[in-house]
Amino acid sequence: MDTPRSPRRAAARALLAATVVVAAGACGGADAGSGGDGLSGTVRVDGSSTVAPLSTAAAQLFQQRNPGVRITVGTSGTGGGFEKFCNGETDIADASRRITAEEQAHCAEKGVKYEELRIANDGLSVVVSKDNDFADCLTVEQLHRIWEPGSRIDNWNQVDPAFPDVDLELFGPGTDSGTFDYFTHAVNGKEGRSRTDYSPSEDDNVTVQGVSGSKGGMGYFGLSYYEENQDKLKVLKIDGGNGCVEPTRVTVQNGTYRPLSRPLLIYPSAAALDRREVEAFVEYYVDNNADIATAAQFVPLSPGQEAELRRDLTRLREEHTP
Repeated sequence: MDTPRSPRRAAARALLAATVVVAAGACGGADAGSGGDGLSGTVRVDGSSTVAPLSTAAAQLFQQRNPGVRITVGTSGTGGGFEKFCNGETDIADASRRITAEEQAHCAEKGVKYEELRIANDGLSVVVSKDNDFADCLTVEQLHRIWEPGSRIDNWNQVDPAFPDVDLELFGPGTDSGTFDYFTHAVNGKEGRSRTDYSPSEDDNVTVQGVSGSKGGMGYFGLSYYEENQDKLKVLKIDGGNGCVEPTRVTVQNGTYRPLSRPLLIYPSAAALDRREVEAFVEYYVDNNADIATAAQFVPLSPGQEAELRRDLTRLREEHTP
């Protein structure tokens, strides 16, 4: 089965409705033990809707060779994914942020050991209308003043006196989104800290339509979704303290686009690696990380990041020997 060419954000939105069973045709009705390597069983993945397209692509490619393995990819959100993972309900947690101290303590209490594996990169893009001919770069401080809780900024000339008198209309993801969590943490210092008088939607296309239809519109979402819609939108450069930097695959990968670039992560359970189907899937995920990231329209790892990924997987194996 070829990897779907539809936008990964559309796939993520579809996955939000329910847990998806990713199958490669031979999963139903055939002998569960048949397949390229004779593997069978189930691998349970849950967590970030942002990372879900990566795990879905990995599952589809893996099952071409291992149709006896059933892989479920759920999207209960990064926090919800860690809750299930630490309770031993899943084998792998998808995450668009790093595990918190509280979540680490929960896993430790339940005896769940794991390793953090950086599988790809992503960047958030701040977008405006193509009719916006006055704003090209904003500082993080300006973004903070626009998006902080209780902000009363509703005109572009309040952002910068050099900007014209144009109403500011804000669009963005809903509060259950990992993108919302990451943006609010990066810009406002804490996940969930945001003004509430904006137009939220879990459907990024709603943000595209809102921003593109308003000269004063502004919104944010993942870099790849901007790339898919750059004919309708203008992306802003961001000054994180070292000058204005445009979000591109290069600046996201090398970390110069700050603070709106982020790692995308999976957390395999050490105990789950005792099962051959889980071990094989994680190894496939790591070995083919570049192809999977490209298929899911994310930014692949740099050579240094890939070397670190392989070291982390080795450490996970060493920490849990059956």
